Amino acid sequence: MWRRLQTLLQRKFKIGLLFLLLLALLVHLVMDLALPTDVRPCSCNAKASGVSSGSPVLASPKKLSLRILQDFSGSNGSLEKSSQPQGAGLHARARELGIQHQHGEGNAGLTEGSKLARLFQHPLYNIPIPEVTEKDKLFVVNPMEKFSLHSSGSDEWVSSSKGETVLPTGKTAYDTYPAWLKFHIGINRYELYPRQDPLMPILLQDLATQRIVSSVQKSGGTQLKLIMTFPNYGQALFKPMKQTRDQETPIDFFYFSDFERHNAEIAAFHLDRILDFRRIPPVSGRLVNITKEIRDITTDKKLAKTFFISPAGNVCFYGECSYYCSTEHALCGKPDGLEGSMAALLPDKTLAKRRSWRSPWRRSYHKSKKAEWELNPNYCAQVRKTPPYDRGHRLLDLIDMTVLDFLMGNMDRHHYETFEKFGNDTFLLHLDNGRGFGRHSRDEPSILAPLQQCCSIKKSTYLRLQLLATQPYRLSDLLREALATDPLAPILAEPHLRALDRRLGKVLAVVGNCLARATRPDEVLVHDLGSRV
Repeated sequence: MWRRLQTLLQRKFKIGLLFLLLLALLVHLVMDLALPTDVRPCSCNAKASGVSSGSPVLASPKKLSLRILQDFSGSNGSLEKSSQPQGAGLHARARELGIQHQHGEGNAGLTEGSKLARLFQHPLYNIPIPEVTEKDKLFVVNPMEKFSLHSSGSDEWVSSSKGETVLPTGKTAYDTYPAWLKFHIGINRYELYPRQDPLMPILLQDLATQRIVSSVQKSGGTQLKLIMTFPNYGQALFKPMKQTRDQETPIDFFYFSDFERHNAEIAAFHLDRILDFRRIPPVSGRLVNITKEIRDITTDKKLAKTFFISPAGNVCFYGECSYYCSTEHALCGKPDGLEGSMAALLPDKTLAKRRSWRSPWRRSYHKSKKAEWELNPNYCAQVRKTPPYDRGHRLLDLIDMTVLDFLMGNMDRHHYETFEKFGNDTFLLHLDNGRGFGRHSRDEPSILAPLQQCCSIKKSTYLRLQLLATQPYRLSDLLREALATDPLAPILAEPHLRALDRRLGKVLAVVGNCLARATRPDEVLVHDLGSRV
């Protein structure tokens, strides 16, 4: 009898306890539903990152191996088989996807008194490019294309179709793509990025602040460069600081043994944009921690072997390259902070092939020999008969590049590149500008040989150069203002800025001499306003 009563009491106690637990759960649910939405707990990591849950960027991050990095980010270095798509034709892509941007967003941060803002509002900086068709885009982006990982875990993207190359953008909306991806998507036949580009401030900010998850040495080249990877699979080319701002290239240095300067890369990007060429990928300055952002995370064994602590207690390294990669020319932090330039990489060549062209005005790269163009004053007549300079605007584009190089004193332009897809009817890429801004006390007239010998220049280029020589739009003031926004400002010493105005005057003088000798001015100032040449 007593045992039955004890068992009954135990059962009632358990039932009562279960009832109380269910009641507590019910009260919790009611209270949770009654709370306003703005104070509810939020699990919105995916939304906060700007990428939807269906994005390939978020799909099993731990499972995305080097193969995925190669598929997503464009590198020409140790991770060379990678691909990045970002946006130069951002406005066109935005219109297609119904995304609208307020007027002037591309000039974010420019005040009403800004000379740059007034420059970019000038009619010469608002000449429309031809309509961009599907064949004029570097990439065909199919928003309906679905990409997924092999179920076998091979970490390789597969597509449902085998047609024209498309990018692995998944099902995410365009505005959730990382900035580097938009930059690549927007590249077209006529421009690397648009004038009023709302993406540019974002991309420059990413280059300066994104967390670095990998640092490896770029293969090839004469001096040390690193490929740095970000968590969003974007990549940048890092060129470390080798000279202080006030140092000039020694007068006894040959042009082919000069240092590659990080601040020259930064200044070249902004100068190229002010000239309205827009043929240099975006570049930002950055202070990198050698210990945390290079040494501790590198997988490059050759690079890892070159780190050491200097007698002053600074972290140093030198890598492997043809010039200045030794203990005597080591790159040292203070104690581990090192300045450098971060350049957005172009799409990988496996996705967007580029062709390298030897410049007709390439120097001999010899201590005593001269190139043919230095000996033959009629050399341009020979070039004009040689493809691809015998048609289209290729020669005029090369003369644009000549003007850029003369303004910054760059004698190291042996090759240039174009996107193979667009053939001869496209712009030249102005890459590798680290040997510019070496000397401000001397101008190198031989850089202008293509302009002097051919006596031809685009009319639009000439009119912009004339504009930049006027007081309201003085070139040195514009570049000074542009560089002031960089994290490593000041980028150039004042003598370099003053040299720009002096050199600009010399460019205009060369064109003036050509016009004075010409029987037909339109052969000197080639009309290109309103249409491609």
